[in-house]
Amino acid sequence: MHAMLNIAVRAARTAGNVILRGFEGRDDLVKESKSENDFVTRIDREAEQAIISKIQQSYPTHSFLGEEGGDIDGDKDFQWIIDPLDGTTNFIKGIPHFSVSIALLYQGRLDQAVVFDPIRGELFTASRGAGAQLNGYRIRCSKARDLKNTVLATAFPFKDKEQTDECLTHFRNIYAECGDVRRCGSAALDMAYVAAGRFDGYWEKGINAWDIAAGELLVRESGGLVTDYNGGNNPMKTRSVVCGNPKVVQNIVKQIKR
Repeated sequence: MHAMLNIAVRAARTAGNVILRGFEGRDDLVKESKSENDFVTRIDREAEQAIISKIQQSYPTHSFLGEEGGDIDGDKDFQWIIDPLDGTTNFIKGIPHFSVSIALLYQGRLDQAVVFDPIRGELFTASRGAGAQLNGYRIRCSKARDLKNTVLATAFPFKDKEQTDECLTHFRNIYAECGDVRRCGSAALDMAYVAAGRFDGYWEKGINAWDIAAGELLVRESGGLVTDYNGGNNPMKTRSVVCGNPKVVQNIVKQIKR
């Protein structure tokens, strides 16, 4: 395992322990609203700080971009992108589907990635050029040749419901061509599931870098393709993502453009 990936795994497991303790006592948590329908708890912040502290023990000069404000200037060649608790709403409601997401950008390119599901103990990892793994075993995207009989995943614009009509149009077009669609509530886990072949593809608009950075490398290293809604190759900048094997992505993008 790459040395920096090893540190990221340790950080993810440390955050996972914080989250599990919080999940057991979540009825006593105070949730705060960042914006409409977008919540944060002290567990989000404690998990983010645990990740940063663990990484800084080994790499004190690196820079950080965290969902909960853990932005730290440092060496621009090394930037850690962190979502300490992807799926906070699930966490608050007691739905056991959320994850820790950690990615490292090296000189602007995704280099290391970890998505950790603390409930199931599933650890998804990837290093650039070295493939993707689930608990140490190699994973690959599905081999679907078109959308027929595929199981896809997506999300709806709960933070910006003015986009609902557009989102439902995309959903209608894609749903008519595929087998079924899931909406699970954790973009990082959705993309990890694509990397593992559990979902055949995934699409979402209005995401942030910390939502998809780790998932993007996982999918790429499992043989998949990651684009934006226009088929471009910088979803973190355009804030829209489509992923899966190349044929699935091509078909999803086609339906989105209709």
